[in-house]
Amino acid sequence: MKVFVTGVGGQLGYDVMNELVKRNYEVIGSDILEKENISLPYTYIQLDITDKDAVVNVIKSVQPDAVIHCAAWTAVDVAEEEQNKAKVFAINVDGTRNIAEACKKFDCKMIYISTDYVFNGQGEEPWQADCKDYAPLNVYGESKLQGELAVAELLKKYFIVRIAWVFGKNGNNFIKTMLNVGKKYDTLRVVNDQIGTPTYTFDLARLLVDMIETDKYGYYHATNEGGYISWYDFACEIFKQAGYATKVIPVTTEEYGLSKAQRPFNSRLDKSKLISKNFNPLPEWTDALARYLKEIEV
Repeated sequence: MKVFVTGVGGQLGYDVMNELVKRNYEVIGSDILEKENISLPYTYIQLDITDKDAVVNVIKSVQPDAVIHCAAWTAVDVAEEEQNKAKVFAINVDGTRNIAEACKKFDCKMIYISTDYVFNGQGEEPWQADCKDYAPLNVYGESKLQGELAVAELLKKYFIVRIAWVFGKNGNNFIKTMLNVGKKYDTLRVVNDQIGTPTYTFDLARLLVDMIETDKYGYYHATNEGGYISWYDFACEIFKQAGYATKVIPVTTEEYGLSKAQRPFNSRLDKSKLISKNFNPLPEWTDALARYLKEIEV
């Protein structure tokens, strides 16, 4: 099977490529970055997904069996700035539509990575994978939702996989931020009223490759197991495992302030559909954190 992956310069795309190579797939990676900025040893094509003709030409020349679409604008707060909104929608909506149209034209399976931000983030009930009560709170969430709708409208052979609280080796994330800030300050304030579960891209990559080996299409939720936690809980466990003495003070979102984009209080994703479709759930988040800290040599 031949697989084309977008966004290989990011956390998830990087790990997806490594997993595919490990399983001896024929793989082609793409990103908007120059080739010299991509460190992995595989066939690489520089691609701007907002260029419809370029997308069609690349998919036509590659002729993949499946496309794993990891490329996205993911800077949530910066997306709120007026000068960036058009670019956010160009990448997350138009770019995704371009990929989906090419997949339709050349009959490829497609995986689209989405987010809990497509929901309103209220209440305490975990969001079901097939829930259609969409109500994004911010520009990023709206753009990812429109990407979802484009994929579902155009294709039959698609997986839409929603994730949350992502961390991986090849990019910035909450863990790296905590470790950096924890070196400088004895005490930190972290919100305790936003609840969810982290997702380690190394673990998620294995699931995504498992998925493309099947035809169990549809919507899925995928984060690490181990129960729902707050960002405060996550920060405490990060410092505990890293051996930092940093004190963490729990605060409400309102007390914390500072955020341009409205954040969901409820990022709980129900992952039972993975089990019902016989996919292996991701390992517990505390175990994922331990492996990640070892990988980044903390």
